[in-house]
Amino acid sequence: MTMHRTIALIVAAGQGTRLGGPPKQFAMLCGKPMIMHSYAALSAHEAIDDVVVVVGAGQSGMLAAAIGPVRHVTGGATRRESVQAGLASLADDAPARVLVHDAARPFLSAAVVDRLLAALETHDGAVPVLPIADTLAQGGATLGETVARDGLYRIQTPQAFRFEALLEAHARWPAGEEATDDAQMVRRFGGRIALVEGDTMLDKITYPTDIAAAEARIGGAMVSRSATGFDVHRLVAGEQLWLGGVLIPHDKGLSGHSDADVALHALTDALLGTIAAGDIGTHFPPSDPQWKDAASDRFLRHAAALIVARGGIVDFVDLTVMCEAPKIGPHREAIRARIASLLDLAPDQVSIKATTTERLGFTGRGEGIAAQAIATVRIPKG
Repeated sequence: MTMHRTIALIVAAGQGTRLGGPPKQFAMLCGKPMIMHSYAALSAHEAIDDVVVVVGAGQSGMLAAAIGPVRHVTGGATRRESVQAGLASLADDAPARVLVHDAARPFLSAAVVDRLLAALETHDGAVPVLPIADTLAQGGATLGETVARDGLYRIQTPQAFRFEALLEAHARWPAGEEATDDAQMVRRFGGRIALVEGDTMLDKITYPTDIAAAEARIGGAMVSRSATGFDVHRLVAGEQLWLGGVLIPHDKGLSGHSDADVALHALTDALLGTIAAGDIGTHFPPSDPQWKDAASDRFLRHAAALIVARGGIVDFVDLTVMCEAPKIGPHREAIRARIASLLDLAPDQVSIKATTTERLGFTGRGEGIAAQAIATVRIPKG
C-alpha cells in the first residue's frame, strides 16, 4: 500500500433513463457535461493523487468526448459491481485512502473532501450527511403516524474509506445481495463510519426537472467575476515560439524564464485575478530554478485548479495577441482548441483575436509580442 496516497473513484456507469436523452452523467449542466464538474473538483483537490472514472460498457467514447482521455475502467450491472471493478483496478498499487463519488452529484466542494479525509484519521470510513428537515410520516392511501426525525440523516457522496476496509467489505459481501451504499457495507463488517457535515449543493440529479433546479440553485449561490491579464516577452533568435500552448514556426522565439508563452501567461494572470490570488510571479517566481524552461500550460492549469478548488466555474476567456509577425490567423483554431482543452471548456467558450500596432512601439518593430486576456468565472458567494 502506498502510504498517504488517495484515489477518487467516480461512479458513472448508469444509463440514466429517467433523465431522457444521453446517460445523465454526460448530459449538459451549466454549459459542461455533468461528469466534468465532479471530475474537475476532485482532480483539483491537493490531497487527491488521481481520479478514476467507472463507466458502463460501451461508454468509453462518451467519456472521452466529455472530458478527454482520462483513466477509467468498465463497471458492472449494479452500482456495487461498478465500485468493485474500480477497487480491483487499484489493487496492484493500492492507495491508503479511496473516495467513492456519484457522477450525478456534480457540485462538490473542497471543504467536504477536507472533512471526509480528516475523519479517516480516526475512522474506517466517513460520509457527508444532512439532517432531515421535513416532517416524516407513515402512510398509504391516507396519512399515518409521524416518524421522529431525531438521529435521521440524508446520506451523500463522496464517501471516504481506508482502502483495505472497503476492499475487504466488497470481498466479503454476500453474492446476489445489493447494498444501499458502500458505507453500509463497511459498517456491516465492523468498520466505524464517521458522519461529517454535507452540502445542499450535493443533491443528486435524477429527473429532467433536477437539471433546471440545479442550474437555478448554482446560479443563485454564485457570483460572476471578471479579471484581466497582460504580459510581454521579447523576441530573440534561437528560441522556440510558443503561443497559446502551440509551437509556431518562426525565425525567432520568445525569451523568458519559462517557455515565455505570453498568451498563456496573460490568461493565467486573468484567472488568478478573478479570485484575487496574486499574479503568475507569486505562484511561479522567476527566481526559482524549477520553472526554468517550464511549459506554461502548467501555470494555466494551476490557476484553473485554484478556481475549481473554491467551487468555481470558468465560463469564458478572451485573448488578444499583439504582434506584427507571425500571423496568428493560420494558428487561431489550434490555439483555441489547446486552451479549451487545458481549461476543460468548449471551443465556443474561448475567444482568440490578434492585432498589430500599425508598426508602432516594440511590437510594431518586431522586438516582442504582447498579449491581453480577460476571464469570466463564477464562484460561490461569501
